[in-house]
Amino acid sequence: MATGQSRSSNQLVVPQANAALNQLKYEVAQELGIQIPQDGYMGYMATRDTGAIGGNITRRLVQIAEQQLSGGAR
Repeated sequence: MATGQSRSSNQLVVPQANAALNQLKYEVAQELGIQIPQDGYMGYMATRDTGAIGGNITRRLVQIAEQQLSGGAR
């Protein structure tokens, strides 16, 4: 899996969102001071680090959704 492709069987409702989610992953990792391997394969990373990235992505997506539902005010 060194190509950076996911084995997940999840399908995105909006396929174009894949690039945005991938960019968000790198932004969150950078904010947390976690370096994602160059090849994109996260299999050798610590579970704590990948969990922190995923948790922060989820937190940010919920914030975005809440803002959109409340009228878009930041």
